[in-house]
Amino acid sequence: MFDMGFLELLLIGVVGLLVLGPERLPKAARTLGLWIGKIKRSVSGMQREINSQLEAEELRQKLNEQQKKLDDSVNTVKRDVESIAEPTKPAASKASTSAPSPDKPPARKPTNDDAPASIPDAAAAPHADADKDSTSR
Repeated sequence: MFDMGFLELLLIGVVGLLVLGPERLPKAARTLGLWIGKIKRSVSGMQREINSQLEAEELRQKLNEQQKKLDDSVNTVKRDVESIAEPTKPAASKASTSAPSPDKPPARKPTNDDAPASIPDAAAAPHADADKDSTSR
């Protein structure tokens, strides 16, 4: 911290002995030591906090970089899958838009009347059970 040698410390000790006297010098030295210790502890605490904040910021930056890389690779794979799936879409749409064959009757849309009566109750039951479970907790 300060570049002080033995002669400088000896000079400070002699001046302190002359100014404070032999009775108050040990108490003053102890008090000075306590203050220096407190200052060193607070400075080292601040340094630790700053270092931890810097490390946390570095980790956030690395995490953001990895997230961007992951997003880029997901987008690339998504584009590849879409480009592979696109040639099959026109063929499927042509088949669905073609006129029905004369020997087959036209397909009709299923309605709720076609479904058995137990299916709507089964579909509604999980929601009712989930509401009961969430309120009982």
